[in-house]
Amino acid sequence: MDPKNKYRRYGRQIALKDFGTDAQDKLFRAKVLVIGAGGLGCPALQYLAAAGTGKIGIADFDLVEISNLQRQTLYAVEDIGKPKASTAAEKLKSFNPEIQLEVFEVKLGAKNALDIIDEYDIVIDGTDNFETRYMVNDACVLLHKPLVYGAVLRYEGQAGVFNIPDKKTGVITNYRDLFPQPPKPETVPSCNEAGVLGILPGMIGTIQAAETIKILTGIGIPLCNKIISYNILNNLFYEFQVSPSGNKNAIAPASKEEFKIFNYEWFCGYEGHLHEISCEELDAMRTKEDLSIIDVREPDELPAIHEFSYSTIPLSRFRESVSLIPAGNKIIFFCKSGRRSLTAVNMLLEKHPQCEAYSLKGGVDAWEEYIKTLTKGEISISI
Repeated sequence: MDPKNKYRRYGRQIALKDFGTDAQDKLFRAKVLVIGAGGLGCPALQYLAAAGTGKIGIADFDLVEISNLQRQTLYAVEDIGKPKASTAAEKLKSFNPEIQLEVFEVKLGAKNALDIIDEYDIVIDGTDNFETRYMVNDACVLLHKPLVYGAVLRYEGQAGVFNIPDKKTGVITNYRDLFPQPPKPETVPSCNEAGVLGILPGMIGTIQAAETIKILTGIGIPLCNKIISYNILNNLFYEFQVSPSGNKNAIAPASKEEFKIFNYEWFCGYEGHLHEISCEELDAMRTKEDLSIIDVREPDELPAIHEFSYSTIPLSRFRESVSLIPAGNKIIFFCKSGRRSLTAVNMLLEKHPQCEAYSLKGGVDAWEEYIKTLTKGEISISI
């Protein structure tokens, strides 16, 4: 980079005591992977790009929806329906063309996570489900990569740093020390169900970017083995220490080979349900049987499904609408990922145990992949 341009663009942080050109050069050489370009990922990506992080990877296979715009500030109305990762990369490139951006428009899983993560110095977790968080954590542990954690729900958010040693004690913790066992799926609502104030992920994602810059440049004291929690309603921050859990019986992959075959959906309790059907099963059933197919997503969630007819009962209004569901037909619920639809099945069966009800496994995400397979479409990996 031209020295004059360097000082024009980054002069305010280069002028900082204990930062200077050395820290800026470390940022130029750094490689950061942001997993999830949503509420947490957007602010983290924006500030990392603005600070001059040399290479930023963006891993996300979702499309922009109108419901995202309340908190995911990289996107605009004209971006609805576009892939988040490549759209975010275009926006970031427009205000800092000097950085390198790498896009992964694939679902990160046990089969590809190690190869993708291994190319980066540090990982920011901007995901919103437990199976991906455990999977990303385990990959970082096996690859010895620092992990910057963040989570938000309703009015409270958390951030912390895992997998780097405390400078004083040498202790290293990871996400499994914070949560040795995943909670039962039905006990933890998602942001889609419980809501989140849009400003909150902006604040937590910015903290994640700050922690990442501190680790990469060596300035300050990172949130190593610590979680900082913020409640936006009462403006309270509090911090707590994370200690090694000492759980020798924990079910976790001990090697890269074990990782690649580890079933994170099973581990987090999202698989093996009697009331799930596959996309192939639904496709066969819908032409041969009388089905009541119900979308339990919120009204503004995309994409719409065009291959079959369905009615809509958002999960947020499901309990008061149970009586409207025809009990005579076989009932199929679906949502984005299959999580909320499974909750709807359980709620219906509590009220009407005689009903024959199923959840579409993998939800709209899985259905879209199934349709692509039928039409011989391919998922692009832009690198």
